[in-house]
Amino acid sequence: MASSARERSWWGWGWADQAIGDDECAQLGAGLPGLRERPRPVPRTRDLELRPPRVTPPASLAGLCSDDPADRAAHTHGQAYRDVVRNLRLDLRHPPDQVVRPRDEEEVVDVLDWAAGASVAVIPYGGGSSVVGGVEYRGDEHPAAVSLDLTALDRVLEVDEVSGAARIQAGASGPALEDQLRERGLTLRHFPQSFEFSTLGGWLATRAGGHFATVETHIDDLAESIRAVTPSGVTESLRLPGSGAGPSPDRLLLGSEGTLGVITEAWMRVRPRPDQRASASVRFADMDGGLRATRAIAQSGLRPSNCRLLDPGEAAYSGAGDGSHAVLVLAFEASGVPVADRLDHALELTREHGGEWDPPRDGSGGGDDAAGAWRDAFLRMPYMRDAVARMGGIAETFETATTWDRVGDLYTRVRERMTAAIEDICGAPGILNCRLTHVYPDGAAPYFTVIAAPPADQELRCWDELKAAAGEILSEGRATITHHHAVGRDHRPWYDRQRPEPFAAALRAVKAEWDPAGILNPGVLIDPRAH
Repeated sequence: MASSARERSWWGWGWADQAIGDDECAQLGAGLPGLRERPRPVPRTRDLELRPPRVTPPASLAGLCSDDPADRAAHTHGQAYRDVVRNLRLDLRHPPDQVVRPRDEEEVVDVLDWAAGASVAVIPYGGGSSVVGGVEYRGDEHPAAVSLDLTALDRVLEVDEVSGAARIQAGASGPALEDQLRERGLTLRHFPQSFEFSTLGGWLATRAGGHFATVETHIDDLAESIRAVTPSGVTESLRLPGSGAGPSPDRLLLGSEGTLGVITEAWMRVRPRPDQRASASVRFADMDGGLRATRAIAQSGLRPSNCRLLDPGEAAYSGAGDGSHAVLVLAFEASGVPVADRLDHALELTREHGGEWDPPRDGSGGGDDAAGAWRDAFLRMPYMRDAVARMGGIAETFETATTWDRVGDLYTRVRERMTAAIEDICGAPGILNCRLTHVYPDGAAPYFTVIAAPPADQELRCWDELKAAAGEILSEGRATITHHHAVGRDHRPWYDRQRPEPFAAALRAVKAEWDPAGILNPGVLIDPRAH
């Protein structure tokens, strides 16, 4: 599908015309003492001084390639806080030498053939929304690197309405694939925060978390079959509803983050668009009661589509509360099946743990003013983060998951130790908020937001130290280093501890077999090969 002519920001999140203006940036900054009085100026690509391209593509691929400085700049970093800060400073030390946009799978094959022969690193790129250094080439083991932008592969190729599945190209963004499925009355129903700009291939490669807060929480749950191009050939799994035939081939590609192959298309499970909804927001006097209620719902078999618990600080920050209560944002949805009874049952479970909610005004099962405020803030948060970065502040997140027997202790430990770390590292108190993004019968995924005022021009040092402190706390607490943001390059130290060493050896062996020249996303998941 043709993309909109609307301009995306090259240096920060989202649409350029949605970025927060200077005066509002200053107002945000005024709420955190110690920041700049006025924001840093929005960086201009004409002020960039990128190193010259170090490789010239062959004539057969020249029409797919761009060495335009603005194009290269937009593909240098992802969308992490440290990426935004570096862009604001015009610090782009490792830009791709070319941006390559294949139009079909055959051209992907041609690009990988050329790159393997020339030992050129290839960084697969979808929407560029990585927040863990997943699309940034930082090494020097290859003479050059290219960003392989797959957004031209953006079509729904086939729909099997009998089985409820669609074959979709990997470069399709969230809106593009939903627009095409809507014509059939269908939806993938996968809505990560990056939905507007990220792609199906990126979701699969990073095992992205999506709309559903219970049961089908990850893109894994919606994938039926995956096709990818590797430097050693094309791999495609047999399309099946399930199979016990050995380890799943798709599991090698799900979460592979562009290190083993380039995902080009997938059969995805789709469903009728929901027409039944019910929601409510439940208040708790403290986080402990909210955690108990959320666990009861997660273990009840009710399967809410939304079951996100906000601690008092997060509720206030997002406008879902006044800071005196934890708030559970609860919702159910279905197609053709009433859901109000399920919401009523869930609400009764929360009552047993001190939950309170306002009566519904329309008979739909609950008022959702707080839920609406949270959804609006959820979509606006990345733009606000960029505004804080322009003011010299830190506004960034880290997420994890652990079992229910550890969730409460982990929440308390992270709050205590990270609150102390913020003051110690930044020299001033900051803010630490938390919400549960996804819940399971056996555990939950806490998602923490850090807001701090570091010393002038020390944002990157302070954030890197805070990130390291968080990683250590999570590792000590036997929690994962990432629930849905992926590993990239930023999480490697803790990922290396988390995975079993025999598995690491197997992963290296697959990498050597599928990508013998070691060109695909070097440094992600495993160390690049020496050349």
